[in-house]
Amino acid sequence: MNFKYLLLFLTLPLYVLDQATKFWTVEKFPPPWSPETFDMPVIENFFHLVRVHNQGVAFGFGNGTAWAPVVFLFVPVFALTMIRIFWKKGVFNHPLSKVAVALLLCGIFGNLTDRLVQGFLLDDFKTASLWTRFSHGYVVDFIALKLPLYDTLVPSSGGWWPAFNVADSCICVAAVLLFIGGIRDEQIAKDQANA
Repeated sequence: MNFKYLLLFLTLPLYVLDQATKFWTVEKFPPPWSPETFDMPVIENFFHLVRVHNQGVAFGFGNGTAWAPVVFLFVPVFALTMIRIFWKKGVFNHPLSKVAVALLLCGIFGNLTDRLVQGFLLDDFKTASLWTRFSHGYVVDFIALKLPLYDTLVPSSGGWWPAFNVADSCICVAAVLLFIGGIRDEQIAKDQANA
């Protein structure tokens, strides 16, 4: 499987979709601190479009802290470095692993673009210093799903899974593919050792 084709026909289109949906969300909905509503039901009480600014990582960890925009800017750089190292070592030889890397790249670049760009686009900070605008960088999350029984696990959620975006979805699918690919590689290695 040619990785360049995966980048061209999987990573790039998903990255464009990710950015287009985020910019649409920012254009369509007021910021979270606005008194106006920013919730659009697509399927009532199950699938809503919202606007959430996430300065942290998964499940909003670090959200709203002064250190999050800086620390979580370096996390994608570290992840890209590790992908490069593992790629050079031949860890991603399985076709599923190559698809996973293509999806990971979409997710990493999609959310990294947000962190670098979105804080500078906020009207409330247009006259602020460069550092202030950078420190208000965030990832745009807009997909809200209400999951059965999730409110029993996290009562404060009301059953709503934390909002996410296309890039987050790519990262989650990539993680599953890497797991499946790793199991298959391990099975192949065992079969070759027993042959």
